[in-house]
Amino acid sequence: MSTLLKVDGLGIQFGGLKAVQNVNMYMDQGELIGLIGPNGAGKTTTFNMLTGVYAPTEGTITFGGKQIQGLDPYKVTRGGISRTFQNIRLFKELSVLDNVKVANHSLANHNILSSIFRLPKHFSGEAKMEQESLAFLKIFGLDVYKDELSKNLPYGMQRRLEIARALAAGPKLLLLDEPAAGMNPQETKELMDLIAFIRKEFNLTILLIEHDMSLVMGICERIYVLDHGQLIAEGSPAEIRSNPKVIEAYLGEEVTE
Repeated sequence: MSTLLKVDGLGIQFGGLKAVQNVNMYMDQGELIGLIGPNGAGKTTTFNMLTGVYAPTEGTITFGGKQIQGLDPYKVTRGGISRTFQNIRLFKELSVLDNVKVANHSLANHNILSSIFRLPKHFSGEAKMEQESLAFLKIFGLDVYKDELSKNLPYGMQRRLEIARALAAGPKLLLLDEPAAGMNPQETKELMDLIAFIRKEFNLTILLIEHDMSLVMGICERIYVLDHGQLIAEGSPAEIRSNPKVIEAYLGEEVTE
């Protein structure tokens, strides 16, 4: 099994604040890994560095054998990393179908000139994108809402749409930032099944931030734990569940043997 993502000494400083420092982690092809920690631990900041939203002030990010730290987000996406967001960021005034087509455009095989001059390649390319986008919507049970404005979808379906849009960009690595936030237990169970399905169906490697421990412990093979911007533990769900440092970070008190 080959290593897809390797992070060495990663950190970022905002003024005098070291938000994240000396993070080391790796992901092998096909793994489903959790990244957990208390609020303010630096999880989303780490995602932002992995996806080019923030340029790290220290350390390296190697993806597919190439260093990508500091690249613009669109270059990171084209290179094979897609993400969802903690707060849903759909194009609210676009239809459900158009939200997915926007992401699919990153893989388009026709260019702006063919679109301006309405060449056959433009029409064939657009038809192919629509067909592929509809296929993604069907996987997520959203095809019946294809013409609905995304803002009108129920919350749980908006979460599904955001994942579908991320997949439409053709990633090798999918980053999910609290996908179960705001979901009830039944929706969370359905999400667990969906994540397991898309991982297998699309041969994905997945990194997951989540506060719902039943979800994390139920589907992740390994878990990294951040606290105050630093990694304090790494291991299997069973190891993390019983780790004194992790328990202390979440409960705010030292655990004695």
